[in-house]
Formats: sequence, C-alpha cells, structure tokens
Amino acid sequence: MQTPIVTRSLFGPGPTNPYNEATVALGYPLLGHLDPLFIERIDRTCDGLREVWGTQNARTLPLSATGSAGMEAAFVNMVDPGDAVVIAVNGLFGERMCDVAARCGAEVVRVDHDYGQPIDPQRVADAHPNPKIIAAVHAETSTGVLSDIATLGALKGDALLLVDAVTSIGGVELRADDWGIDIGYAGTQKCLGVAPGLAPFTVSDRAFERRVENPRSWYLDLGMLGGYVGAASGTKRTYHHTAPVAMIASLEAALDRILGEGLENVWARHSAAGAALRDGLQDHGFELFAAEGYRLPSLTTVRVPDGVNSAAVRAYLLETYSMEIGAGVGAYADSVWRIGLMGPNATVGTAEVILSALQDAVTATRS
Repeated sequence: MQTPIVTRSLFGPGPTNPYNEATVALGYPLLGHLDPLFIERIDRTCDGLREVWGTQNARTLPLSATGSAGMEAAFVNMVDPGDAVVIAVNGLFGERMCDVAARCGAEVVRVDHDYGQPIDPQRVADAHPNPKIIAAVHAETSTGVLSDIATLGALKGDALLLVDAVTSIGGVELRADDWGIDIGYAGTQKCLGVAPGLAPFTVSDRAFERRVENPRSWYLDLGMLGGYVGAASGTKRTYHHTAPVAMIASLEAALDRILGEGLENVWARHSAAGAALRDGLQDHGFELFAAEGYRLPSLTTVRVPDGVNSAAVRAYLLETYSMEIGAGVGAYADSVWRIGLMGPNATVGTAEVILSALQDAVTATRS
C-alpha cells in the first residue's frame, strides 16, 4: 500500500518546497553519466555554482551526497592527524564540525559562543597562533544566526578558511573569493530550492595544494573527483562514480531560474520575506531568539510563548494547514521554533500566511 501523496508547505529549517523548474527537471529523460549531453549539463551546473558561490575556483562542483557529506569531504580532504583546526561553535553545526574534524585526527581548538549569538571573528582568529584550518558556519541553521565571514577571512593569516554555507547559499550575500573562503560546502535543499541530495562544494587552488594526498574516504576524494567534474574539461573524463543525473538536471534548472531572476534580486527577496516575518512575529507579541543585527533572513528562530506546547502547535499546523515548521535543537528543542522562508517560499506573501496560521495554532492549542 502506497504512502498517501500530499502537498506540504515546508516552512521548517529544510528541506523547502523546490522551485517549479527544479521539480519539472527531475522528470527529464535520463542521460548516461558519461553522455556528452550530460557532460555539458554538469559543466553548466558547475558554472552556475561558481556564480552563487561568488568564486572562480575551477574545483567547484555538486558532490553526489547531502550537505553533511560536504562537511565530511571538507575535513577528510584537508586534515592530517595532528593538524590544528580552530572551529567557531555557536550552534549544532559548529558542534558537528568539531566531531568530524576530531574523527580525522585534528587537534581541535573550539571557540565557543552562546547559542543565538554570532561568532566573534577576532576571538576565533586569536585562538591558535598557526592553525592549518579556521572553520565556521556562515548561517547557523540551529539558531538562525548569520555570522561575519568576510571579517574572519581578513584575519585568517596563512590558515585555510573552511565555511559551512548550507543555509546561506542562494539566499543571502555570499562572496567566497572576496571573503577569502578556501573550502566551502552547502546543500541543495534550502535557498537553492532543490530536493535534498547534492552538496555544492568549492575549493581554492591554495587549499587543493595543501590537501591530504590519500584521504580516508575514497568516495569523497577531491583529487579523484576532479578528473570527472569541476576541474575537468572537455569530453575526456575519468570515471569515478555514477552521478545522480536527475538531481543534477534539477539543480541546473534551479540555478538557471535563480540567475535568471538575478542573484542580488534573489538575496533581496529573501531579505524582504525574512524582515516581514520577523516584524510580524514581534507585532503579534512573539520574542525572537537570534541576536538582533545577526538574524538570518532565510531562517527565523522564535521563542515558544509561556503556556504553549511547541509540539502541539506544530502538529496543529501540519494537520490543519498541511504546514511544517521546525522545532529547536538540543536544549532549545521545546522552547524555540525555526521557521524557514527559502527558495520559492521566500516571499512577503508567504510570511503573512505563516503569521496567520501560527496565531491560529497558538490560540487553538494554548493550555
């Protein structure tokens, strides 16, 4: 018996509802992963990814896995046992960076910040005199905080700057080359408006020259992947793995849609939607969680009011409106909601729909 097919409004921390163009492209006739037409498609996709990353890096490609594999690829290709790695931690995904780096044998130097606060670039840069890597999350999905990566890049010295851009790419300003990002990973399921399954990745020549020669992961070995996609050119490619051809067609279509609108226009649309949601929440008496001045447009965190059951509200929204919002994480699982306005959902009109439904749900479920 099949699972019922329903349409959900996905306003949580991701995945978001995809762009229509991305959904249509999933149904394109399949091509072989070495077909010249597919090679042309993946090259166009890599070109589009360079634009949304804000980079000229030759090795910019969609890894055949989710954003978490992008994180793993970043560390496994760059960290030798004993390497000093400074990691800014201001949420769950900074914590995960520490875990992944430690598994690669790094000497992890944590720089902890309160959840809900941005990273302090100077404190991060001063944490170790000569690290191989400084790592930070640009847009912390667990807290809705946007941190200043440009300043951190200016302070990095000889270190490689490694950045998580999962919830920022395609939704807020991101300029990898200008900001000094050496290694960056992201995901398709948020502001890019594509289903989960690919990890947009970029690595500078400077970082690639300092990579681990034989990383522990064969599948995520950037040296091997570069013979197939990213740094490769023409039709002569070294087979590495069977690429997810339908997902790459979907990503290509979404990138065409984003770049057709104009990247800065897309950033502005996300900004306007996020501002409308934040203002509306405060007008309704809700308290925001992330620090003022560092609130992520694409993901708003709001405190659950006293006397309100977080899970009951989320269940009511799902059952009554077929609408999903996210719970908080860790210590804030029951006291914070995470509301995403990403990709095609990043509109002022969508913010107004959420505000109306949330107010109804709180009234209906208040104890």
